[in-house]
Amino acid sequence: MYHPTTRVLALLELLQTHGRMSGAELAPRLGVDRRTLRRYVGKLEDIGIPIVAERGRAGGYALMPGFKLPPMMFTEDETLALSLGLLAARGLGLAEAAPAVASVQAKLERVMPDGLKRRVRAVGDTVRLDDRRAVAPASNAALAVLTEAAQACRRVLLRYRDHHGRESERRFDPYGLALRHGRWYAAGLCHLRQDLRTFRLDRIAGAALLAEAFERPPGFDAMAHVVQAVATLPRAFAIEVLLKTDLASARAHLFAEAGTFDEGPDGVTIHAQSDELDWFARQLAGMPFDFEIRRPPELHAAVGECVRRLLRCSPQGPGA
Repeated sequence: MYHPTTRVLALLELLQTHGRMSGAELAPRLGVDRRTLRRYVGKLEDIGIPIVAERGRAGGYALMPGFKLPPMMFTEDETLALSLGLLAARGLGLAEAAPAVASVQAKLERVMPDGLKRRVRAVGDTVRLDDRRAVAPASNAALAVLTEAAQACRRVLLRYRDHHGRESERRFDPYGLALRHGRWYAAGLCHLRQDLRTFRLDRIAGAALLAEAFERPPGFDAMAHVVQAVATLPRAFAIEVLLKTDLASARAHLFAEAGTFDEGPDGVTIHAQSDELDWFARQLAGMPFDFEIRRPPELHAAVGECVRRLLRCSPQGPGA
């Protein structure tokens, strides 16, 4: 059920969009009778919006000619959504996010009534989001170019630095972008490698839109591709462990980038890459089901050391 304030704003929106409308047109659009409609017109006039009312069969309501509406008006729910959106924007890994958000908020507050202004400030002053993982690129230029290119299916020319700082130039068809754990990624076809690749935006030194068009594969999921790419990134140790459980339980206890999962008659085999066997051993130790290490042999020693440390810390362990 609509709140009366929402209907008053809807009336203003209708008059702004259509210019002049009769009571017979407005009342059913708002779901009210003619008497309530006249009351809503009065509410608009009470807040300083001049309405021209024409009586008779051809009459109706319209905004006074030449009247300039405020740039934006918001309901309470819209204000909450806007406030949280501005707050979340600080943690999206965007360059210069904080001053940009502050500037947007200041501009909005200039056209907001005092009550809504207080609500926006209250959210900003009292709500905190965890943005510790956010890694901002040097500028938002690459994000702007890549989103435009992905939407228009236009090829781009990238200058990209790898993790060693070596720069390369490549023609790239961006199929989509994703924000994962505070980092921005672009996923698509790299013409240098002639294969699907994922590029971190904070490593892009330059991006230019080209004239060539491309065709995006139907149903391409940028986020799923990024998760898969991170999970299979080559590292110091290739790991294979049989988890004696079902696929749903395995996924519930290991985050998506931990590796790839294959379900079989004996359980779920996880294929993973890791630079830190001690870290992977701790993940295994925290799972509520049995497992069998297939490779590498060094993982056995890492799990054994993890178990011994837990026993030393337990009150029931040796020496308790």
